[in-house]
Amino acid sequence: MSISVKNISFAYGSHEVLHDISFDVPDGTLVNVLGPNGVGKSTLFRCILGLNAGYTGTIEVNGKDIRRLSIRERAREISYIPQTHAPVYDYEVLDVVLMATGADLKMLCDPGRSQRNRAHEALERVGIEDFAHRMYTRLSGGEQQLVLVARALAQNANTIIMDEPTSALDYGNTMRVLSCVRQLAREGLSIMQSTHNPDHAFLYSDKTLVIKDGCVDAYGPPYDVITSELISGLYSLDVEVNSLYGDKVRVCVPVKEIADDRTETGKDGIDAIS
Repeated sequence: MSISVKNISFAYGSHEVLHDISFDVPDGTLVNVLGPNGVGKSTLFRCILGLNAGYTGTIEVNGKDIRRLSIRERAREISYIPQTHAPVYDYEVLDVVLMATGADLKMLCDPGRSQRNRAHEALERVGIEDFAHRMYTRLSGGEQQLVLVARALAQNANTIIMDEPTSALDYGNTMRVLSCVRQLAREGLSIMQSTHNPDHAFLYSDKTLVIKDGCVDAYGPPYDVITSELISGLYSLDVEVNSLYGDKVRVCVPVKEIADDRTETGKDGIDAIS
């Protein structure tokens, strides 16, 4: 197992945020984490990364207890892409990726050949090798996010945690980033990413972890887990899950927006798009 979480609970002071959470992430699996704001998704990620040390229970990454690992050892096992990233200096893209390949900043002045090769390979793997000598701050939001994915790859960890990686991206860049992430999972990496869009879980994830009130509400393949009842209860909104293209795709639609007095629907309640 890439990640094994057993009976994790965590509190900020007297306020318990996570309660008795357990799940496993197999190797080569993309897990989408769903849940409304404030239920503990980011806190769970920080526990897995070893940034929140005050939890009870056990977290293992690639068979190693995260508590027993040094910062350097953790970096060999797991990499992290935060929700937001605001660079202070205008580094070249290659330098941003190189930051993941060494233990200190000296390697930016004189990085070794193996480090440079690793950085270039990571950029090529996500399809942005041509960006190597462009300035990071002058890229679009989607391009910057792909650079961060490349940086995580250059770290050479087999497990990646991504906290709402597409929250600020437009539709096109969102699809590009998620498609890239899915391909990396197919190549053997294990990835956990949080999202507020259940349709992303249908399109891209192998498993969906649903967090509600600090507990695991459901965990499994998205087609088994994501139902109208679950999404309606999770977000306090009347939602209908519809099937498209012979059930190759499913989408969540607010019932209020597809009421009979507002829309003429076709067969099985699905609008025909021409």
